[in-house]
Amino acid sequence: MSLIIASQLDSDFNRSLGLHPSAPTLIDVAEDEPWTAAREADILLIRPSPAWRQSARIRPDIWPGRLKWVYSASAGVDFYPGWLLEAPLVTCGRGVASEEIADYVIAAIYAHAKNLQAAEAHSREQWIPRPLGRVSGTTIGIVGLGAIGAAVARRGLALGAQVIGLRRSGAQSGISGVQHVSDLATLAAEADHIVVAVPGTPKTRHLFNEALFARIKPGAHLINVARGSVVDQEALIDALDRDRLGFATLDVTDPEPLPEGHPLYTHPRVRLTPHISSNYSLVRHRLLEKVNDDLSRFVRGEKPSDIVDPARGY
Repeated sequence: MSLIIASQLDSDFNRSLGLHPSAPTLIDVAEDEPWTAAREADILLIRPSPAWRQSARIRPDIWPGRLKWVYSASAGVDFYPGWLLEAPLVTCGRGVASEEIADYVIAAIYAHAKNLQAAEAHSREQWIPRPLGRVSGTTIGIVGLGAIGAAVARRGLALGAQVIGLRRSGAQSGISGVQHVSDLATLAAEADHIVVAVPGTPKTRHLFNEALFARIKPGAHLINVARGSVVDQEALIDALDRDRLGFATLDVTDPEPLPEGHPLYTHPRVRLTPHISSNYSLVRHRLLEKVNDDLSRFVRGEKPSDIVDPARGY
């Protein structure tokens, strides 16, 4: 099978493609011109970018054209316009960055629990013993036990924390030691650290809202590595200001980036990072392996991994 791949990824990544039996022909496609791929390519390899938010909202008349497959380098597909999912096949990079994101979550938990920066001594006058928190014995609640949530769960259990989790399907995660709860309110009321790891869909928009924050365990630490839309940011700030919530670590916001002067930039109980938990520079080799493996499957007439269900949006 002779394939033409239109890629929006960087040239170094593109040059590394071609480990499958029939090396593809590669063409570069601008991030705001996916219709070029619909005219010329069999496969479109894409990544989230501001162009998808700004200039690609109108469905191209030619779409999906000759395309057989759209491959998103990111796990989430909510960043893209809905018409993208009209391609015959859409897959995603689920699991590629889950270990890196889980490391970020654990780092955030320890940074909050130990707060070593506040305990640093830079003079004799600051040589003051301070109490440090602990992670062992605390409860980590994970909302969404997919690849990321499972990676967080394994780390939490190894650190001696109690891990409780919630899955959309209600099914068991298969991770020994994880206690499953039946609803989000129960998880929020019991967890010291609440990890948000669900996809961004219309059903999960503002899942964390004023009503939920009112039931959250006082002093809890919220960690969002999912999508900013999952958390009602006004309700979040109100919960922090009212001491309902102790702290928030946010790697995602709505929108991204936040407008200049937004209160989350300077709130004393917020740690804000610019959507870096996936650490793409370190995990790109995993994405490359996954893409090449899926290309090989496709050439053999087999289904690639992690097919997106348009109805569910992930």
